[in-house]
Amino acid sequence: MSLIVQKYGGTSVGSIERIHLVAQRVAEARRGGDDLVVVLSAMSGETDRLLLLAHEVTDNPDERELDMLLSTGERVTIALLAMDLRAMGINARSFTGRQVGIITDSAHTKARIARVTADRIREALGEGIVPVVAGFQGINEQSDVTTLGRGGSDLTAVALAAALKADRCVIYTDVEGVYTADPNIVPSARRLDKVSYEEMLELASLGAKVLQTRSVEFAAKHGVPVEVKSTFKEGQGTLVTTEDEDMERLTVSGVSGDRNQAKITIVGVPDRPGIAARIFGPVAEADIVVDMIIQNVSQASLTDISFTVPRADLAKAMNLVQRVAKDIEAKSVTVTEAIAKVSLVGVGMRSHSGVAARMFEVLSREGVNIMMISTSEIKISCVIDEKYLELATRALHAAFGLDGTGSES
Repeated sequence: MSLIVQKYGGTSVGSIERIHLVAQRVAEARRGGDDLVVVLSAMSGETDRLLLLAHEVTDNPDERELDMLLSTGERVTIALLAMDLRAMGINARSFTGRQVGIITDSAHTKARIARVTADRIREALGEGIVPVVAGFQGINEQSDVTTLGRGGSDLTAVALAAALKADRCVIYTDVEGVYTADPNIVPSARRLDKVSYEEMLELASLGAKVLQTRSVEFAAKHGVPVEVKSTFKEGQGTLVTTEDEDMERLTVSGVSGDRNQAKITIVGVPDRPGIAARIFGPVAEADIVVDMIIQNVSQASLTDISFTVPRADLAKAMNLVQRVAKDIEAKSVTVTEAIAKVSLVGVGMRSHSGVAARMFEVLSREGVNIMMISTSEIKISCVIDEKYLELATRALHAAFGLDGTGSES
């Protein structure tokens, strides 16, 4: 007998018919002898609907109240699934984030998990009950409802799997696993049988929407094996696990594209110690993630600093940066929104040279100009004009033999 945490995303529970299909899958696994904990997202589109309601009330909804509102979406799905399972003869009970003891910090709308008690889950499992848990939500030390950010139900599932020492966490979604590229852009993209935590973390942070970035971090930290599978098709998925020798045989495991980027440039920045800290300190305090940073060579004691932020945070970042630019007497602040990031990811890059040069050659051949470059041991990212993202993704996928029809050279 194994303890499995199953998580179903919004498309998997997007209608009563689909909730019934999920109930059948859960019932089959339970009757097969496994102990189960089921984590659910809200119905697809429900979180966006609630956000729209909030912004119809006010342009700037209070984040504490926003979390209270958004947390209702998952309560609907967990209650419906528990009812369905009980009608099938499976003893199930729904639980909110508060009830299972998911304790977070107080960063409303993107809270981080501090600890998971899971006492009521253990009690339920001991009584033969299938716990059905609301993903995406928790409470802070003041008992205020918090939410974990977009894709937060993945994090809920992995955190519960870690707390319960589950044998596996299975993320059911509308795709069959992790692919070498987005199949909507690259029809020849292949499903990977397994991928390392590091590679998955890079792919998730670079735009792949299969798993939430923080859930991968949590899985890696606690050694939770995560499997990504389709709710709607039978068959093998992708196992996200520790790195092994097979993974290093391929130089590149995947190509990822991300349109959720905007570039801010501060022109005419005084080139003296402490300026960078003054610019990026307020941005960090606002919980805005800065990705790439480029500083030009200083001329006449002035320099230009460019950096990228998520487009969703652009307005907030600009307000902060414009104030700082005024204080440090920079000349101006400009924004470029029509950009995208294309990236190569693979643990094999550690032992293979020439990947960057080949990537640049491929992009040059396709007439794609590179604005910014960022690298790590297992990743190379380039910021390009957004209109070239699909072209760049397909060209790189083919050049590095990821479609299976060619070979790396």
